Amino acid sequence: MNGWLAAACALLVLGLLPALAAACTGPVLRRVLAQNLTTVLTALVLLLLAQGYARPAYGDLALVLAVLGPAGTLVFERLLAEELAASPARTPFQRLMGLAGTAAVPPVVLALAVVTDPGRATVKLLLTGCLLLAGSAVCTRALTAAWGR
Repeated sequence: MNGWLAAACALLVLGLLPALAAACTGPVLRRVLAQNLTTVLTALVLLLLAQGYARPAYGDLALVLAVLGPAGTLVFERLLAEELAASPARTPFQRLMGLAGTAAVPPVVLALAVVTDPGRATVKLLLTGCLLLAGSAVCTRALTAAWGR
């Protein structure tokens, strides 16, 4: 086991499992925010596994997830508009989920960009990181600002 696989395992246990638990329980706003966080963390785990196993196809899956994940969250936001409007105000835990979605991306992507050979793979990695950051920020803002939270 190398360091990339250990980091992927740590991210799975310390990040993805609590986010999945939050996505399954609680008020609807917390569940949708946790779904967005789960998407971001899953893409980061795939990027780490791509480096750890030297399988570029995992990076392609992370890129697809970075594109489709925020779109899915925004669809949920639109479909659950009434429930989101009736949900209680945002809690500090939900604020932490919004920040975690954007704070986890730069360290992972920059560390991977440093060890990746310059070229197309680095550009794809940086594009995936930018999409993850932008998608997480847009979804968090759409879920909280639209409902005055």
